[in-house]
Amino acid sequence: MDHEITLALADDELLFRQGLISILSQEKSITVFFDAEDGNDLMQKLRTAQQLPEIVITDLKMPGLNGVETTKLIRKEFPDIKIIALTSYFSKPFIVNMISIGAVAYLAKNSTPKLMLTTIKEVAEKGFYYDDQVLKFIHEGLLNPNDKMVKSNFDTTYFTKREKEVLHLICKQLTTSEIAEKLFISPRTVEGHRNNLLLKTESKNVAGLVIYGLKNKLVSLDSDTF
Repeated sequence: MDHEITLALADDELLFRQGLISILSQEKSITVFFDAEDGNDLMQKLRTAQQLPEIVITDLKMPGLNGVETTKLIRKEFPDIKIIALTSYFSKPFIVNMISIGAVAYLAKNSTPKLMLTTIKEVAEKGFYYDDQVLKFIHEGLLNPNDKMVKSNFDTTYFTKREKEVLHLICKQLTTSEIAEKLFISPRTVEGHRNNLLLKTESKNVAGLVIYGLKNKLVSLDSDTF
């Protein structure tokens, strides 16, 4: 990770928020631009910020404007910001809902500092971070035959073989350089395929691509074949 990762935090528990800031301030590659006590405070600070953070970590259960509504607002007003959802409530419907409205990673409040730092760095590098449990939840919870995003007669010729290979490796959470190495192509070529995939699937970000791939059964989590 060579670039500086910029963050903003929102949590209504002051002690918890200060604890996070204390952990993050020890990381040279991470800068916390500001913290907020709830969703309204966060939105106000984002709207008046001279420089926007790359990532927002927001608690979901806050008084006033909660994290779910805040996530929807950020996706609408600041679509380039990546949102990590922070909560003590770790259930399948809740996670699936958060991801479907735009969170690119999910952190339980009892996570270790090491897992939090890993999640932040993975999100900064790849655009999303889902552990095996969350991927399983997405797979089970989003594969709904009535879902508009799933094409009933999916045209497999819509994507080239190479695009499907790249999508598979993105879903396996490989970085651009790792994908390039595995497929014996340049990182620039990987970026080109990824951009084509974003256009073809009408996904706003890489996290959206992963969800699309799983929904349309283009990718199997258990298989290493394309």
